Amino acid sequence: MLRKSITTLSVLALTSLALHAQKPATIPETSAWTATAGSFVPQGRILVRDARFMPTARILAADYKTLLGRDLSVVAKGKPKVGDIVLQAAKERGMGDEGYRLAINEKCATLTAETPRAALWGVRTLLQMSELSTDGTLPCGVADDRPAYALRGFMIDCGRKYIPMNYLRSLVRVMSYYKMNTLQVHLNDNGFPQYFGNDWDKTQSAFRLQSDYFPELTARDGSYTKQEFRQFVRFADSLGVEIIPEIDVPAHSLAFTHFRPSLASKDCGFDHLDISSRETYAFLDSLFAEYLAGPDPVFCTPRVHIGTDEYSNRTKELVEQFRAFTDHYLRLVRSYGKQPVCWGSLTHAKGDTPVLVDSVLMMLWSNDFAKPDEMLKLGYQVISIPDGYIYIVPAAGYYSDYLDCPMLYEEWTPAQTGRQRLADDEPLLHGGMFAVWNDHVGNGISVSDIHDRVLPAMKVISAKTWSGAATTLPYATFDSIATRLSEAPGVNESGRLLRTYTAEAVQPNAQLVSEAACYPAEAPYGSRISFTVDCQKEAKGTILTLSDRARFYLADPQQGLVGFERDNYLDTFPYRLPETGSVELCIESTAKGTTLFANGKKVGDLQKRTLYATPPAAAFDHQTNAAVWHPQVIEPTNRNRMFYLSTLQFPLARTGQFNSKISNLRVEPLAEASSK
Repeated sequence: MLRKSITTLSVLALTSLALHAQKPATIPETSAWTATAGSFVPQGRILVRDARFMPTARILAADYKTLLGRDLSVVAKGKPKVGDIVLQAAKERGMGDEGYRLAINEKCATLTAETPRAALWGVRTLLQMSELSTDGTLPCGVADDRPAYALRGFMIDCGRKYIPMNYLRSLVRVMSYYKMNTLQVHLNDNGFPQYFGNDWDKTQSAFRLQSDYFPELTARDGSYTKQEFRQFVRFADSLGVEIIPEIDVPAHSLAFTHFRPSLASKDCGFDHLDISSRETYAFLDSLFAEYLAGPDPVFCTPRVHIGTDEYSNRTKELVEQFRAFTDHYLRLVRSYGKQPVCWGSLTHAKGDTPVLVDSVLMMLWSNDFAKPDEMLKLGYQVISIPDGYIYIVPAAGYYSDYLDCPMLYEEWTPAQTGRQRLADDEPLLHGGMFAVWNDHVGNGISVSDIHDRVLPAMKVISAKTWSGAATTLPYATFDSIATRLSEAPGVNESGRLLRTYTAEAVQPNAQLVSEAACYPAEAPYGSRISFTVDCQKEAKGTILTLSDRARFYLADPQQGLVGFERDNYLDTFPYRLPETGSVELCIESTAKGTTLFANGKKVGDLQKRTLYATPPAAAFDHQTNAAVWHPQVIEPTNRNRMFYLSTLQFPLARTGQFNSKISNLRVEPLAEASSK
């Protein structure tokens, strides 16, 4: 009996040691972890031994407070004490610009890095370890960590859909938390003419930056001022994320030809610039100068992207003109001291005119447009962003609606560039990115829908661009870690519910939930929202609840129906509140649609619909008045087909002005509600 007890204790001890020896649960995983005995709890101080790391220490203190509710003071002098986190600078062999060493013993945790960005990544590891610990206790050991690839990024299409600056800032916080260091902002683009009556004049287009040289060029349905863009770039830089602004020319350029029709190609479509025209060059030279010139340029970034994707190659003359155009704008960007970036197109536009190679970063998105082996032979620095693997086009019915995260985690690395696989250690392969393209203008997709697609992909691409082929965790383990980690300290764009929310009475014109209560401003997809209405007559436009991004109507502005509005899309249920009596309303919200029940009976079900859409006003800036817009059926062909989504993250920040009495409000996970 004694021997059996000793054996059991030995097994338990060995199991405990084995678990302790495993890498700490982080995304991305650390390159190497050497476990030692014991544990450590930060208690009170962050000791900074290099002044360059002071901003990083402040980030650590603020984020630690947000995640664990504990204060850490930042000090610059003295010897380490028990419970300290120490930030120090030193060159560690093989660490490079972004590698670091995190050594944790029972007395203190010491983070050693050569650069502030590397120190920030070490802080991210420490924070994730702390977040996943039950009480902030950290295992003792040493992490030696460095990325496999220098560029780890994401591209977001702001041209076809305006993405508010507050979301871009949240996105940067998320990227920083997962050691993703590059965000490309696609600043101009346009919809497809078949959804706008095949009329280029009426097809949506937008250029999202304030322009003083060409004021009428700036989009009316959403844009960024020069100053807020500068501030955004600097904010991102403070969190280790580089912004790459993109002005996409000479295709995808309908915003420019709408502004000045004389710039349009006569033969290739109105969204193509006439690249044989001196006027086109003069206009674009001025436009790039507006954002690149001067002592405080708007593009205060190391890199600038000039586009160059999907231009026609139908004649030899056109190909040579395109190559000359590409060379000119690569050199123009370089003349301003920036590294030029472009979409790979030189296989599609194979010709004789020389195109700048030196210092150019090329994005490999399609082997048909740029064969990777050919571009490497020419000497281009390259980024892997293969469309068939990592393009998200929400609800379009082609490419990916959601990325195949298990497949990407298990099979993909940046070395896989479409049909060609490069060597994992190819020196000209700088890294990998994924992208969201908002191709289908008017399809009901909201920023919340975009985020629902981006967040899981971000974590997987983070792992695969940091570790490359050296990921060691099974996907199920990785996914479990991803589920438990927050989006980032202080970020909850998904509206993750920390608890069921209830309110016995809901008053008009009042704050409903607060950040202090750790409750989201919008309930997440997968929620059930129920409440009782003692009905009074309500005027059209009566809002029950709202947030910065959404409104829920007891009576919508157009027909007086129950409905909601988000991202300037108005959706209504075929249900009108009675003017007297009592009714219990229930809203079931998922990432696929929204359902309304009245007294337990389904009275409206807004799921994905197939439409052939055009705005009736046919104005390219129709989203400025989208609350009065509903898609209309035109020619019912697959080429004109659009999938329209009516999703809602139910707003919970504030209440509107209403006459009815609202009680028994309850917000809970749909799965829990369905099991009752």
